[in-house]
Amino acid sequence: MEKLLVPARAPAPLSLPSGLAFDEATPSWMSKADNAWQLTAATLVGLQSIPGLVILYGGGVKKKWAINSAFMAFYAFACVLFCWVSWGYRMSFGEELVPFWGKANVALDQQFLLDQAFLGKFPNATMVFFQSVFAAITLILIAGALLGRMNFYAWMMFVPLWLTFSYTFVAFSIWCPKGFLFKNGLIDYSGGFVIHLSAGVAGFTAAYWVGPRLAKDRERCPPNNIILMLAGAGLLWMGWTGFNGGDPYAASVDASLAVLNTHLCTATSLLTWLALDILYFGKASVIGAIQGMITGLVCITPAAGVVQGWAAIIMGLCSGSIPWFTMMVVHNKSKLLQKIDDTMAILHTHAIAGSLGGILTGLFAEPRLCYLFSGSYGQYVGLFYAFQMRQIHAGFRQIGIQLLGVLYVMTINVIVTSIICLLIQFVVPLRMSDQDMEIGDEAVHGEEAYAIWGDGHRQDSSWYPNSGNPETELPVTKRKAAACEVEMT
Repeated sequence: MEKLLVPARAPAPLSLPSGLAFDEATPSWMSKADNAWQLTAATLVGLQSIPGLVILYGGGVKKKWAINSAFMAFYAFACVLFCWVSWGYRMSFGEELVPFWGKANVALDQQFLLDQAFLGKFPNATMVFFQSVFAAITLILIAGALLGRMNFYAWMMFVPLWLTFSYTFVAFSIWCPKGFLFKNGLIDYSGGFVIHLSAGVAGFTAAYWVGPRLAKDRERCPPNNIILMLAGAGLLWMGWTGFNGGDPYAASVDASLAVLNTHLCTATSLLTWLALDILYFGKASVIGAIQGMITGLVCITPAAGVVQGWAAIIMGLCSGSIPWFTMMVVHNKSKLLQKIDDTMAILHTHAIAGSLGGILTGLFAEPRLCYLFSGSYGQYVGLFYAFQMRQIHAGFRQIGIQLLGVLYVMTINVIVTSIICLLIQFVVPLRMSDQDMEIGDEAVHGEEAYAIWGDGHRQDSSWYPNSGNPETELPVTKRKAAACEVEMT
């Protein structure tokens, strides 16, 4: 008997759980896990600025500048986001205008925002927000060099101008796949060049043009609340999980490595700085520990996901010692450095630490980790691995491109920041008047940070021997219960 031929059944369509199924809100190119992590990472970075740096700045200056310092950060965050979606994002990551700059365009229309981002498995809307918080924190870091004397109206003008004509230049050149330094293989994992070196150099340059604080404010500048500084520093440290962990643009093994390396380098740097303070000054300084924490975070940023754990420890040792030396020894012996009033030592904690991290990345970048991050094998080779692989030329080339990146970022920021400051001077003064600087927040904003003498009432001026100077100490008999001021290291 002939066998009956039964036609083969077509395979049943793949049935996914409703939470994983594709629909109009979840296109096939999007990873829900990656999108969720990217939004979380962006929020963590945003929290580093508000409230992180708002608290750190507000607590780290004299009481009379607490509001102004915090509000400079608060304003910058809002202003940058508005400018970013209006023109900044497309200038940094859009169509090429020249090899170091993109074409200005809005990032607001639905068709663009819901389409896939240039990298990663998530929409443009996620990428725009993620990159906006990086741009915002850069401007807020610049503010750290200018606290206590910059005219707030000049700062309101400086933020959009610097974002437009400096940040977008550097971001496009280094991070955009069309940028010339990106194409040449510069490694900047999460912003050691684009954010920290830029902020450090721009802040120091702007501090030169703005001028110093009052002499007495520079000589005696105790933080008004070190506990608040620690709270802000803690938010900054933990927020770096998103800062470095978000830059593979995926919830990947590389992101996990970046997070671990970040905290390992930071802890090592803090301990190194603390040990040097104890050996040199004989005391364990809280403010010094915060500075060591920041230099560790900055130094590991360009390398976070492309170096091994032992390299992260070495980078922590370097970031806790070299910026310490430039701040505590070189700075005190240099008349030029002392002339420029860098309130929060942004030059040392960000420019020097960022440059250091960028150069060390050129030494320690591991080829396979670079492949996991970039998807390109053999283009990125740290010098130490180049010797091992007998590709010495590739290793020296990597060091060369890292050094070129340092020089490029420094040059752009010195020139552009100087031009912006000079132009603003034609509209409003860069520096407050001496009278306003004598008074502080109440003169600038009509508000005071602390109402400790009653329900919103100011202290009676008769408490002061010299009522015209609110910084004059109280008579001994009337300040027994007052907290002791802690001098800045």
